[in-house]
Amino acid sequence: MRIGAHVRDDADPLGWADACKAEVVQLFIGDPQSWKKPPVHDQADALSASDVQIFVHSPYPINLASTNNRVRIPSRKLVQQHADAAQAVGASGLVVHGGHVTAGEDPAVGVDNWRKFFARQHDEGGFAVPILIENTAGGDNAMARRFDALGRLWEAIGEFGPGFCLDTCHAFAGGEDLVGVVERARAITGRIDLVHLNNSRDGFDSARDRHANIAEGTIDPDQLVAVCAAAGAPVVCETPADGLAADIAFLRDRLG
Repeated sequence: MRIGAHVRDDADPLGWADACKAEVVQLFIGDPQSWKKPPVHDQADALSASDVQIFVHSPYPINLASTNNRVRIPSRKLVQQHADAAQAVGASGLVVHGGHVTAGEDPAVGVDNWRKFFARQHDEGGFAVPILIENTAGGDNAMARRFDALGRLWEAIGEFGPGFCLDTCHAFAGGEDLVGVVERARAITGRIDLVHLNNSRDGFDSARDRHANIAEGTIDPDQLVAVCAAAGAPVVCETPADGLAADIAFLRDRLG
């Protein structure tokens, strides 16, 4: 099992990975709050040739479910651009949040917007790397917070073969019991490609996305270990920097 983290130094992710003894790293390519096309990463060739497994996280403003054309259309373009940039660094996938519609809007429209996005891209030859949809912590109109909504999303897009990224903090804060969460997620998506292994600063079903180090949050660390063991997928910690190396060491000790 590969264990690592989201890098804090996007300029030198391999150096950071070596210092933290990470076997897998996740990084942003470009500003995570920007709508701009991502640049070619300065270490693209080295990252592509490295034994370290790479995942890329898409920018936060992306919302492929949105009913607002000024958000949804640039979101589609940005995902395609980041998929190309992810391919250039040899990434195993591009993580994209499930997104949401706003209060008073029909979530079914958001689901249909996701389907249109995948269908159009399928007709054009697919994506440069797999798109890994990540579950989210908050929002009553979110596409991928509660697993009943996730099931409706997968009914619409499953035929296009999307991947899935399971975030433990998001699931817990979103109201999903972590006991059996891997089995329930797989029953919907058929797969787990990546685990974001994060404790939560807030309580169950709080809808708050605030990550904590493994030993510091409201989730029993043994439960987090159990999720990783059951998933059998690469593990990326997105926990606070001052305890990140200890989180990686803890998981490696417990998971082998």
